[in-house]
Amino acid sequence: MHLAPTSFDLPVAGDYARDWALVDVETSGLSARRDRVLSVAVITLGPDGEQTGEFSTLLDPGCDPGPVDVHGLTAERLRGAPTFEQVAGRIGALLQDRVLVAHNAQFDYDFLAHEFARARLWLPVSQRLCTLALNRQVDPPTPDMKLGTLAAHYGVPQQRAHDALDDTRVLAGILRATLREAARLDLPLPLVSCPPRGESLFSPKPPKTPCAYRNPGRMSPGGPLRQGMKVAITGSTAHARPELVARAVEAGLNMMSSVSRHTSVLVTNEPDSGSSKARRARAEGVPVIDEATFLALLADVRAGVAHEVTIPRPATPTPTAPATGPATAAAAPTGPAAAAAPATAPAASPAGARQAAARPGGTPVPDGAVSAVPAPRRSEPAGHETGRPLEGRRVLVLGGVHAEAVAARTRVVELGASAAINLSASVTDVVLLAGGEADRRMRRITALELPVHDREWLVSPTVTDPDPSAFFSAPGPQVLPRGGVVDLPVPHAGPAPEWYVTVGWEPRIEGEIDVVAFLLDEDEQVGADEDFVFYGSPETPAGTARLLTGGPAEQTVALDLASLPPATQRIVIAAAIDGDATFGTVGAIQIGAAPGSSGAPLARATLDAATTERTLLLAEIYRRGPLWRLRAVGQGYDHGLDALARGYGVDVDG
Repeated sequence: MHLAPTSFDLPVAGDYARDWALVDVETSGLSARRDRVLSVAVITLGPDGEQTGEFSTLLDPGCDPGPVDVHGLTAERLRGAPTFEQVAGRIGALLQDRVLVAHNAQFDYDFLAHEFARARLWLPVSQRLCTLALNRQVDPPTPDMKLGTLAAHYGVPQQRAHDALDDTRVLAGILRATLREAARLDLPLPLVSCPPRGESLFSPKPPKTPCAYRNPGRMSPGGPLRQGMKVAITGSTAHARPELVARAVEAGLNMMSSVSRHTSVLVTNEPDSGSSKARRARAEGVPVIDEATFLALLADVRAGVAHEVTIPRPATPTPTAPATGPATAAAAPTGPAAAAAPATAPAASPAGARQAAARPGGTPVPDGAVSAVPAPRRSEPAGHETGRPLEGRRVLVLGGVHAEAVAARTRVVELGASAAINLSASVTDVVLLAGGEADRRMRRITALELPVHDREWLVSPTVTDPDPSAFFSAPGPQVLPRGGVVDLPVPHAGPAPEWYVTVGWEPRIEGEIDVVAFLLDEDEQVGADEDFVFYGSPETPAGTARLLTGGPAEQTVALDLASLPPATQRIVIAAAIDGDATFGTVGAIQIGAAPGSSGAPLARATLDAATTERTLLLAEIYRRGPLWRLRAVGQGYDHGLDALARGYGVDVDG
């Protein structure tokens, strides 16, 4: 069956002409490690956009089908369907030598990879394309990036949502239209390389039970153990290592697999050994005891202080603008975090958060208050009334030395606009600094007849072209300056959404950027080694934090805030760059926060480092009483990721 015709012609030149395999899966849950595929559909397209193949089937997962109210697939409907292993060969033949395309492609790719691994087969995919990531680059004037919303925008008919085959047919129409827009804007496709994945990557990782107690610090010489102490073990032991760990955890200790300056004690029978843990303990002055002493102390572990428990209340808070002046800056490190400067990130204390939170106009917001609803981003009259003449516009700055470009983007935000990092369908104006005329994007900007201004326009801008609200009627994300804060709403009913913090940058840069996340306790330290999420460990064992790759210039941290343990008080999201490049050469980094993978973005910030930084703190999400808040940080450091991680209690080499 061929696709419903659309009014779009598929580009057939260069990167836009490929063999595509469009995929949709319906699943029993959201965890690819744990849950199973219930139905799958694949449609293949040739470089000319013509459909070349189609396959769909229900599957017997051998387990509970999960949320029937979402996908409608009951156990009765699935009974008698083939298993994935029985159809894996046919699916693999359709995927072979094609680019896998899906809406939220990492989700579908991960589920297929796990199903192929269970069938003892390799998933024959070397590249994938996410239509979510591609549309985030195009940035069409839609209220969100859901499949149905994009289908309506691009004029693609949709018959049955959450039906794998119909969703795939809709996806094909969306792909055609989005490729056309990407070609019009000369956007590079966010293709993700998919190297072969070993079966070890699919093995279950049982989550570590979070320690219920705060770290009381180091063990004093001859003193007792206290609940919450961070304990590491290295070298051979007389008792089995799992037995020692189990007894320590039962006593309320926090067992770690690496040593940092926040380790309370190292247990080893070979204190002078050359193990990385022993070397680090000696360097940091961490107390060292032997196994016999440790076992004796386990008999009398003193009571610790439990982590505070906060219960979220249903609320619909709205974004708040930061107060002017020093209060908008990220608060300085305090306590243990201060001792590690500059390796640690600046921590926003509750006091700092109260200072930064303000109502429009600069009046501080009392604890628990809800600010007024902000005007839509493209509401021109409201912008003039508040002295922000560029309210609702999106401005791309080209050219200039780094300091000039940073100053221009800062001024853009002050005037109420959002500072763009790429040419997209939402860009309304371009500011040209010295050398900007040589930017590769100028050819497209000229063809699109976008207004181009010099730097003087930012002193006293005038807008003579049509009001952008005529084209973009939906309210857009709150624009956060550096230090800006926004509350993350809690629904009155139903499950709390995952929050997706997406990080993007200009695609054509030198150097590789890695986005990371640290899940921190009250002492600004990770509670366990698994609380550091990075490219080598992209998911916590419980799945509460995941690192997702949308393309070479986009990575996302997905957070299930409602499922985080009480010990987790703050999540710090950062970026690090490999090689000799710095964030000064990379340019601006954009972050956006949205409920769900395709939800309407709540907030957006464009952050500039200075010139020599190799790591950049992007955002932090922290508890504020019963709520969670997001702060745009924008603090850079010259040191690398290893030093940043050590400041939070993780030894990346250990």
